[in-house]
Amino acid sequence: MKISFNNVMPQHLADVEHSAESIWGNSFQLEAQSKVVLNASSGKGKTTFTTTLLGIRDNYTGNIRFGEVTLKDLTKEEWAEYRSSKIAVVYQDLQLFPELTVMENLEIKNQLNHKYSPQELQDMLDELEIGHKTNERCANLSLGQQQRVAIIRALCQPFDWIILDEPFSHLDAENARKSLALIDRVCHQEKAGFILTTLGDFYGYDYQVELKL
Repeated sequence: MKISFNNVMPQHLADVEHSAESIWGNSFQLEAQSKVVLNASSGKGKTTFTTTLLGIRDNYTGNIRFGEVTLKDLTKEEWAEYRSSKIAVVYQDLQLFPELTVMENLEIKNQLNHKYSPQELQDMLDELEIGHKTNERCANLSLGQQQRVAIIRALCQPFDWIILDEPFSHLDAENARKSLALIDRVCHQEKAGFILTTLGDFYGYDYQVELKL
């Protein structure tokens, strides 16, 4: 699924001067299965970009299309379908259920389509070195551990794109690389692309597209 931006400008950023390379006010396309990074410092609008792309924010001019579908034309029911089958996401605030265990957080998402077996979920937790936290409440995890849980949970659905808003901000380089390797592998299996916002660390990954604010 191709994503097309056509002169998109959030209302609250309309009076801000943007560079010629900025995503705002310009037109561009993200081809299906692309590996995309949006690199900018804090407070520059990365979360505005992700929430706009997810339909959470719609106070902008211009238009965004998934394939031939204009986002502003989608009903709430259609958005629910897109978010369950076409667009996976790791939010910056993670949105885990803190009183539930790690496995319970994963199962809530996974049971919607039974994408993975319990053993496959455990294998992913082991791969990201949090397998020993399976039955721990998420409230008791470090932020870095919570980020890895949120990443695995986001993968527990079919998707054409996965959007990750600063998902490695509390991870060291080695754990970020392991997380990226898992994301990349699942994207390859799904024939999907990903969009990663970052504060500047690429962890040695060879991205295909870099967006700028």
